[in-house]
Amino acid sequence: MKSVDLEAKSALQLDLARRILERMRDLGWDAGTRISVPEMARGFGVSRSPVAAALALLAAQGIVEPTSTRGLQVARRLTDLDFRAVLPQSPLEELHRRMMRERSAGELAQEVSEAELLARYGVPRGVIRKLLMRFAAEGLAHRLPGNGWRFVDTLVGQQAYNESYEFRMVIECAALRSPTFKADLDRFAQIRRAHERIRNAAAATAFDGDDWFSVNASFHEGLAACSGNRFLAEAVRQQNNLRRMQESSAFVDLPVERVEQSCREHIAILDAVEAGEMHWAEDLLRRHLKQASEFRLPG
Repeated sequence: MKSVDLEAKSALQLDLARRILERMRDLGWDAGTRISVPEMARGFGVSRSPVAAALALLAAQGIVEPTSTRGLQVARRLTDLDFRAVLPQSPLEELHRRMMRERSAGELAQEVSEAELLARYGVPRGVIRKLLMRFAAEGLAHRLPGNGWRFVDTLVGQQAYNESYEFRMVIECAALRSPTFKADLDRFAQIRRAHERIRNAAAATAFDGDDWFSVNASFHEGLAACSGNRFLAEAVRQQNNLRRMQESSAFVDLPVERVEQSCREHIAILDAVEAGEMHWAEDLLRRHLKQASEFRLPG
């Protein structure tokens, strides 16, 4: 394996490289599978340059390799690969998750100043500003006059929690009824593999709460994306951002039984969609969300 200074790589490169690696794993790509930079760029909604840089990082880690025709291919099995060992998170990403959890647990105030965050986390002002701008881009914070910032009202309190799940039932079920709904079977296959991975990890009591949140969110966003309605899809993404802010700490402590149950419910919904039984899929989805809201369990 070639030596590479991971600390010198940008947060964008590391994050995109990790997302590419997760997608290749969940798509079930074996060693020798060819990689298309243009297709990757389209899939992640970025230009080819950052994809090429992320793939170069994966190549330096021995995960992808050149082909005889100047392309790239997967170099090794990914199912038994320890992602964190070969591609650790950037310090920026780690701090983003820490702030998310602390805000979720109520340890970080809703209104904060840059000076307070500097003292709390002991990082340069530029890092704090990058993180705050990221929260703003995710719709989770906005600037106040001066150097203050306010995190958005999230799911604090029973009323807000109930309203969020009521909204999700309306929006996500509407997505299934959209006249332009078209099942993306390739995406569904990826979602299935990710759920199977989570179930196996949960059975071994070794699953990662952040990973499970991402898989959970990808299921709900994936269904909404199939609606062909960009506004429905965006509404689901925004709700997931709010959920990440408020529920991220809960995902870490979820009982194994709840993780396995949620996986089964998600797969049953996919089964119904793939069979063309859209009314049944909608009933299952509404039941899934209603149960999650009643028992205050992430769903």
